[in-house]
Amino acid sequence: MANTYTKLNLHIVFHVKKTRIRIRIEDLPTVFKYIGGIISNVGGIPLAVGGISNHIHILAIMPKTMNVTEFVRVIKANSSKWIKTLDDYYEPFAWQEGYGAFTVSSSAINVTKQYIENQAKHHHEEPVIDEYKRLLDENGIEYDERYLLND
Repeated sequence: MANTYTKLNLHIVFHVKKTRIRIRIEDLPTVFKYIGGIISNVGGIPLAVGGISNHIHILAIMPKTMNVTEFVRVIKANSSKWIKTLDDYYEPFAWQEGYGAFTVSSSAINVTKQYIENQAKHHHEEPVIDEYKRLLDENGIEYDERYLLND
């Protein structure tokens, strides 16, 4: 084939380091918008960015020029660096090292977008750790509970 064609829809989840501070609720919309800008700047397409003060969900079409590890690293490194500039409160801010990344079929894009946009409501019913385990289980990913969401 002479050309490369891809459309990789990814649902990415990552958490603030437990030993660090959380994102203030009033700053979340700005953080979500900034993360969407990072994704666009590297050639991806942000479809939804949301979450709550201790973790972020992203639904994006990955750029064909990057692998998943590089894509997530760029998002986390650039957003962390930028968040620290918002206020002295954020000086010790950091994301945890790991992340979850799950492929999303084109037919599930709208459902996944709604899920991400309703994170605040969702977490009144399901703790973050339970959500993360459920996502891993639904995607057939084996894990060791001792290391989930730990620094």
